[in-house]
Amino acid sequence: MVSLAPGILLIADPFLKDPNFARTVIFVCENDEKGSFGFVINRLFDQTLDALIPDVIYPGIPVHYGGPVQVDTIHFLHQMPDQIPGGMQVVPGVYWGGRFDDVVELLNKGALDLQKIKFFIGYSGWTAGQLEEELREKSWIPSESTPALVFDPREQQIWQQALRNLGSNFAMMANFPIDPSLN
Repeated sequence: MVSLAPGILLIADPFLKDPNFARTVIFVCENDEKGSFGFVINRLFDQTLDALIPDVIYPGIPVHYGGPVQVDTIHFLHQMPDQIPGGMQVVPGVYWGGRFDDVVELLNKGALDLQKIKFFIGYSGWTAGQLEEELREKSWIPSESTPALVFDPREQQIWQQALRNLGSNFAMMANFPIDPSLN
């Protein structure tokens, strides 16, 4: 089993009923004695970045629903540490944050590869011991992450692909119906 650490994925169990997390995949950015923090990487928000941040003039950049905590904040993951200073490397190839003013300026110039950055409104967070308890309850399936999956633009397929990446024992879960009683 994969241990809880920055850079792992939390794949929602197929039968997890919490509407905030049903069929989601969370990329964990921090995990320490105070708790854990990450972003849902496979759920689009209903507004684009230019609608949320007036200084962004580049239209149509998707924003993801990072989680139910502080949904009045914008965060980002990226793969461009040379262009976006101030970020923290979570795992090789994935950086969290950086100087947002620089990001806005680069976006408005069309100077960022939009396949290498993902924006989030809000985040997912757990207090000390809370996520460990959810793992014991089997709410989440922990997995190694890959930058390709974190930045995959096909949000609708990330949950299924994350399960398939775990091998045949988990791959069949990717096809489970949302409500088995309707099967």
